[in-house]
Amino acid sequence: MFWNKDKLFCDINPTCYAISEQKGICIRHIQNFLNKTNYAETRFRRKLPNVVYHQESHLIKRAPGIDLTLQLNKAVNIRLACKKINGTIIRPGETFSFWHTVGKTTKRRGFKDGRVIVQGKLIPGIGGGLCNLSNTIHRTILHSPLEVTEFHQHSDALAPDEGKRVPFSSGTSVNYNYIDYRFRNNTAQNVQLLAWCDEENLNIELRSEREFPNTYKISEEGHHFRKEGDKFFRVSKIYKNAYDRASGELVEKELVLDNHSEVMFDPSLIPADQIKV
Repeated sequence: MFWNKDKLFCDINPTCYAISEQKGICIRHIQNFLNKTNYAETRFRRKLPNVVYHQESHLIKRAPGIDLTLQLNKAVNIRLACKKINGTIIRPGETFSFWHTVGKTTKRRGFKDGRVIVQGKLIPGIGGGLCNLSNTIHRTILHSPLEVTEFHQHSDALAPDEGKRVPFSSGTSVNYNYIDYRFRNNTAQNVQLLAWCDEENLNIELRSEREFPNTYKISEEGHHFRKEGDKFFRVSKIYKNAYDRASGELVEKELVLDNHSEVMFDPSLIPADQIKV
């Protein structure tokens, strides 16, 4: 038996992937211990007075080719994680860590099989679907001056768009605990992260003690799908735009994602007018 030297160890077979995953978890535990990051750990029921940004996303996607059971399980997982996050206060200099806050996703803690991406494929996995939560948090934080300190991308084309295209509708990857999502409060005031679910929607809200000097908006340019070999990709550039609150003038335009996402759903569902050669 010959081993392809160009192939990563984790891609050889499922056992090698599991070994690599445990290695990543151990390394992150050691890094967390040595780095002595000042994590946000305080939660208040009382809400800070100023709403910086509020974001909603659908809990359950209903579209051709999507397993409804895994979607319902995803909703369970997100509700459990929201209970750990809701009300978290991030003081100046503190860092919010998704996994430090949520903890390990296990059956014993009530987490169920949802969709996870392993070796480029969507499969069932315990705690699956929490990328929906981390992505909604990320889109909320992008509407603030807070500093994203750790971000990992997966495909921004997991399922057909529901209605009008929403920039960054997905694409933020988390996997306990070595693929984390983190942001730092680099401002001079406390901020608060709220996370809750109603019957159909996930709600994320960022609050502060007072208004920030700027407001923020996400924009997307050049959005289209493109076939490359046997695969299709979503292509676009996504920007974070900062506007002076008093004058409304654009003061900064930052590229936050040069999007090149493999389509993970049936390409026949891509609108024909969105495909460019």
